[in-house]
Amino acid sequence: MLRPDRKRSQINRNHMPKALRWLTALVIFSLSMGLWGSSIPKVEAATWEAKVDPWVLTASTAGETEFLVFLGAHADLSAAAALESKTAKGAFVYTSLTSIAESSQKSLRTALDTLGVAYQPFWVVNALWVRGDLALIQQIAQRSEVAHIYANPQVQLSLPEPPAAPLEPLSVSSVEWNILKINADDVWAAGFTGQGVVVGGADTGYIWDHPALINQYRGWDGAAVDHNYNWHDATRLSPAVPVDPYGHGTHTMGTMVGDDGAGNQIGVAPGAQWMGCRNMDNSGYGTPARYIECYEWFIAPYPIGGDPFIDGDPSKAPDVINNSWACPTSEGCTDPNVLLAAVQAVRAAGIVTAHSAGNEGSTCGSVQTPAAIYAESFSVGAVSSSDSIASFSSRGPVTMDGSNRLKPNVSAPGVSIRSSVPGDTYGYKQGTSMAAPHIAGVVALLISANPALAGQVDVLESLIEETAVPLYTSEGCGGDTQTSLPNHTYGWGRVDAWAAYQEIPFGLFVNKIATAAVLPGYPITYTLSVANTHPFSATHNIILTDTIPVGTDFIAATGSYSITKAGVRWEIGDLAAGISSTVNLMVQVPATATKTITNAYYGALSNEVAPVSGVPVSTFVQIPGVALSGGQSGVLYNPCDASSTLMYTHQITNTGNYTDSFHLMADSSQGWANLDLKVVLATGESAFFDLEITPTCPMTPGTVDFTTLIATSSTLSSVTATLTDTTRIGYRWFYPLIFREP
Repeated sequence: MLRPDRKRSQINRNHMPKALRWLTALVIFSLSMGLWGSSIPKVEAATWEAKVDPWVLTASTAGETEFLVFLGAHADLSAAAALESKTAKGAFVYTSLTSIAESSQKSLRTALDTLGVAYQPFWVVNALWVRGDLALIQQIAQRSEVAHIYANPQVQLSLPEPPAAPLEPLSVSSVEWNILKINADDVWAAGFTGQGVVVGGADTGYIWDHPALINQYRGWDGAAVDHNYNWHDATRLSPAVPVDPYGHGTHTMGTMVGDDGAGNQIGVAPGAQWMGCRNMDNSGYGTPARYIECYEWFIAPYPIGGDPFIDGDPSKAPDVINNSWACPTSEGCTDPNVLLAAVQAVRAAGIVTAHSAGNEGSTCGSVQTPAAIYAESFSVGAVSSSDSIASFSSRGPVTMDGSNRLKPNVSAPGVSIRSSVPGDTYGYKQGTSMAAPHIAGVVALLISANPALAGQVDVLESLIEETAVPLYTSEGCGGDTQTSLPNHTYGWGRVDAWAAYQEIPFGLFVNKIATAAVLPGYPITYTLSVANTHPFSATHNIILTDTIPVGTDFIAATGSYSITKAGVRWEIGDLAAGISSTVNLMVQVPATATKTITNAYYGALSNEVAPVSGVPVSTFVQIPGVALSGGQSGVLYNPCDASSTLMYTHQITNTGNYTDSFHLMADSSQGWANLDLKVVLATGESAFFDLEITPTCPMTPGTVDFTTLIATSSTLSSVTATLTDTTRIGYRWFYPLIFREP
């Protein structure tokens, strides 16, 4: 639903000088013709209009409107799939997308800055949010780097009517029926509650200190709260503190992780931590730009007020995101692909995206809203306590993009769901918005049981689908028969956390720690470990292998090993569930080494696990070096004068390739100088210091002192620099005064 236009707060990236105000349509048109018109070939109207969403064209006839400008340049994210860790995947995606956005958006940003037009750049999609009139839209569309201009209307959250007769809690202190239904409590009994896993939620906001949520909030340490990297508000209405005026997000987060410790066991994964992004306002309205902004923040969270292009930290990303919202065509999201690139980027970063299938049922083909329609989204339908499909739950197939794609992927409880609501209390809601959080919680349980599953989106989704309780239908959507599985009503069936846990695939996790820095001619010690990541089964006949880094020589190893042409091989044997084994390898660095030594190839396999490899490790070769300058000579004539001293100023420079500490000392042949000084210098850095020469009294004229300065590296005592100062006691001649008579 279109809402009245409101002024949009901007991220402070100096995109609009403070002194500028909104320009009128006439001024924008005049300036933009001067800025852009001379450099762009004449384009027929039909050509530029083809790039613009019809909604944008219609809305702009009445004045200024907001829209999304998508550029044609794209980064290839396919290499992320081959990266072993979720952190590595996220870092690759962040670096790739920010780089292409910075370079390809530069010219357009400069033009908008010159015009004083407000905008917000994105990198998760190569796009900018812009506000302007039809003249500006035409000028932007005529630019060759612009691929399409999408609408950015406000979209209201759609929910079915609340249940007429909600289910009552089983007892004062109990696990909610929906949690029991998917057998999450059985996984808890096995020792896995989501510990070590972070879930994210994109919704209307969250009451972070609700009794059922506060202890799971990543920003709360039990004594103090820090919302940086843990909360982001794309609406700009409450950037510093999490809020939820609408009350929807608090409910969905409760289903993911909620437990107040006092009997309200409402969450699937109460041991997980959570973080949240608000993409809908006080009335439940969202926009494509807000949805995109939250996707972007989840891939690389940044602190409150931070710059998403430079302050993002992929290591703080969640393992799974729940998205209980929709962007329907009927309310302005007129292009079904407007959010596709963002969802693809989230998936490439190793993050599962659970999406509510929609509440437009019960007709076939009613899964019709971004982002539930995408193949990259894990879409969830809603069932009742009896595993019957909810009447409101949207059915597949996806027809709006012509794909006839199977949806939903699976189903989960979504009728009469009791969870946390604002006011430190609890309430019932229903909808596929209530179903999707169950999937986010199950993902957290599975990763906590096998941390090697983090970042493995395909494996996690397949595991949930293939272990779901089969549910069949006679609705016939998409040509379904009564034996079709999956089908377009339930997907693969109703999620079963315990069944998914029991089918967790075998896995090995290999890791290596290396000496961080080494001097030429010294050894490097590698500590290798291999762990059986399966939660309850042993794996057998494990073989661990490593290579000898190029340019180094084998010295020794621990454990049962053999030297092969490829390197070193260890026969680890069998490992029980959750158990690891550790060995060491020592190699010799040549005395002539000058470059970083990288050990890139190591891995393991077993009877049950195909070969897996570890993340390369590197050791920095330190080349120490020091230089002294400023050697001086001087003369003293009266060593018995208390003020008779000399001060020499010298310079010390770190000529090595790393930060080092140096010890400065003085060796005076006459004992006239004393120095005992320590200084820390970065590579190439210099510092000045003074040496005071104070002769002893009396001292015979002509006496000479040679003071040798010595600078020694704290890393290697044989690395020194010397310098000599020379001081001499001079002769002073006195001539008698002769007075003559005039």
